[in-house]
Amino acid sequence: MTKPKLHTPRKRFGQNFLQDEAIIGRIADAIHPQEDQHLVEIGPGQGALTEALITSQCRMDVVELDRDLTAGLLAAFSIYPKFKLHSADALKFDFASLSSGDIPLRIVGNLPYNISTPLIFRLLEFAPLIQDMHFMLQYEVVQRLAASPGSKLWGRLGIMAQYLCEVEHLFDVPPSAFFPPPKVQSAIVRLVPRQESPWPHCDPAQLKRVVQAAFAQRRKTLRNNLKGILDSDGIESLGLDPGCRSETLELIDFIHISNAIDG
Repeated sequence: MTKPKLHTPRKRFGQNFLQDEAIIGRIADAIHPQEDQHLVEIGPGQGALTEALITSQCRMDVVELDRDLTAGLLAAFSIYPKFKLHSADALKFDFASLSSGDIPLRIVGNLPYNISTPLIFRLLEFAPLIQDMHFMLQYEVVQRLAASPGSKLWGRLGIMAQYLCEVEHLFDVPPSAFFPPPKVQSAIVRLVPRQESPWPHCDPAQLKRVVQAAFAQRRKTLRNNLKGILDSDGIESLGLDPGCRSETLELIDFIHISNAIDG
């Protein structure tokens, strides 16, 4: 296979290329692609993970923003008939355009640290079309996704991710696995969208609004953050303390608040 030419990582794209073969193999094993599946890789870079996944003969779309990398990716992978390259910004890309019939998308990627959170929020909008997502992220972002109530890391990202998906922190990845080595630890996370919501009567848009307001100012009380959405009496009627901080509430508490507003 033709290897992509060496490329100088670009800071503005947050590029840190994965190069540790053992880590690449471990990620590929966790994803375990099959021939009849449809993978979408975000930010393939120089194709290290792409190469490990595409040998399964799966359908594979890759979304790459850096045009300097596209020629090398095409040279390396266009021999595969089910490979397709999209030169685009993943934050603006319409992932629904890749959906075909009954085959759900499996999203993978080594996400740049500077766009990982907004990109995950965007991908969650396409959750009904997705079988699962495997991401390399900054360690703290994975902690936030998998956080529990009472933690300082518990907030909008974890709540909305766990409302829509099962979240699993798979394993950690050291800086030495990349070129250039980032200054932070990384980790692999698996997100599996819920096929049927345990909370079918909850409006996701309303929940998002409640959670955004509740964490607008973390040091303020629930009463202050929800002012204009639900008053103290309404909060107390749900068995909650208006004087508590939002980080102490569980996912189901936010769902109850959201449903109370709907009512």
